[in-house]
Amino acid sequence: MRKVVAILVISSIVLSGCSRLRDSRLNPGNWFGGGRTAPVAGTTGAEANPLIPKTTRIRRKDRKQIYRGTPVDQVTSVIVEPTTAGAIIRVTGVSLQQGAFDVRLIADNKGEPVNGGLTYRLMALQPTDTPQGQVRQRTLHAGQFVSNHDLAVTQTIRVIGARNERVIKP
Repeated sequence: MRKVVAILVISSIVLSGCSRLRDSRLNPGNWFGGGRTAPVAGTTGAEANPLIPKTTRIRRKDRKQIYRGTPVDQVTSVIVEPTTAGAIIRVTGVSLQQGAFDVRLIADNKGEPVNGGLTYRLMALQPTDTPQGQVRQRTLHAGQFVSNHDLAVTQTIRVIGARNERVIKP
């Protein structure tokens, strides 16, 4: 036991002394030579950012991606949670089969209240070749933010599924 304590004390003293030898050849960090940084040839200052591409032409997809989701089987709950800038609508649904993904709340009328009501459709990309599974394996969640401006004129929020719909008053 005394030998172990003596070795630990001696090694801690030796290691603490390494800070004084940081520039000497006794420091193993200096054995293989120090690296130097230099600017890339032909670039200066703001042009040297490696995250900015060298080409100025940015390719964009001009066509819109079409969402191919289908309605989720049942909407089980709709909860409106207030925030400082509005509210978050949390929706829980159950699909027919497990494996559904990319769950979205698609707003009718571009998300604008019509006759005091907001209407959303609970949609997801759902495979057709997966087993049904248990309810907890098929449960899906989605959310949507609604501003205070839209909430001021909203009296009901309706979420539509394939077989049912839920209506809530915020």
